[in-house]
Amino acid sequence: MKNYVGIDIGGTSIKYGLVSATGEILSQASLPTATKQEEVLTNLAQIVTDFQDSGHELAGVGVSMPGVVEANGMLTTAGAVKCLTGVNLQNELEERTGVATTIENDANAAAIAEQWLGAAQGVHNYLSLVLGTGVGGALVINDQIYRGAHARSGEFGWMLLDEQHDELEDGSLNFQGATVIGLLRVYNLKAQTNLTDAREIFTRAADGELIAQHVLATYFRRLAQGILNLVVCFDPAQVIVGGGISVNPAFRTGLQQAYTELQAEHSSVRDLTLPDIVPAQLGNDAGMIGAVYRRMQEE
Repeated sequence: MKNYVGIDIGGTSIKYGLVSATGEILSQASLPTATKQEEVLTNLAQIVTDFQDSGHELAGVGVSMPGVVEANGMLTTAGAVKCLTGVNLQNELEERTGVATTIENDANAAAIAEQWLGAAQGVHNYLSLVLGTGVGGALVINDQIYRGAHARSGEFGWMLLDEQHDELEDGSLNFQGATVIGLLRVYNLKAQTNLTDAREIFTRAADGELIAQHVLATYFRRLAQGILNLVVCFDPAQVIVGGGISVNPAFRTGLQQAYTELQAEHSSVRDLTLPDIVPAQLGNDAGMIGAVYRRMQEE
């Protein structure tokens, strides 16, 4: 049986594996992300050729990575992997390996992985948000990723929630609803600490710390506002939330409560059935799995 190579490129590491046509990860490993363009390209090609040299018959390669990724594999931007900006990664890898390759934005890849094997199975129209350093996301319409005119659809973090800040960017969903530049940043400012793990904020809130409780309440409200804005614009059947924080039961409870309260206060949507907010299911493997799924869709 032919298998696929799935590659998930991040700012610090490249995760890769051999993935079956049913989405099973047969083997996986990782290596550090190089900082020079040619070294990154050489490492990526070597991943593929190593599988070939091991006797695997490859049906294709799927790559997930940050940045603005055009449908033809051109990287308009490359997120934290800045050395790849302006590179047509699809062309580069196909020329070096001879294997059909598809490149996809990491948030898009994670979203369609959930449709294939996760929380969005059987759902044809949905939104996916990934909460991390910022807020990434994807919009799936009639089973297809909506890319927009410039391949920038899904940059939900750029949405402005208010202007009540000296710096306009501080009122964006990124700076209000993300885990790092949102929740952690605000808590550290108010508590004069330097936490790096959002779970500690939940622990402190549960222990009765008022600052933590206040910051979390505001955070949930702002994130729920961003989600409600997207819901009334696109009318999805479901909203999937991923990222490390999404597996925290206290996070899920707090966000759902804020979402429900916001709907109750909003007379135009009070009596509507709004889509459920559900956690992503595939975790750190979503990028690799989704990249392979995108390659399969091209066949």
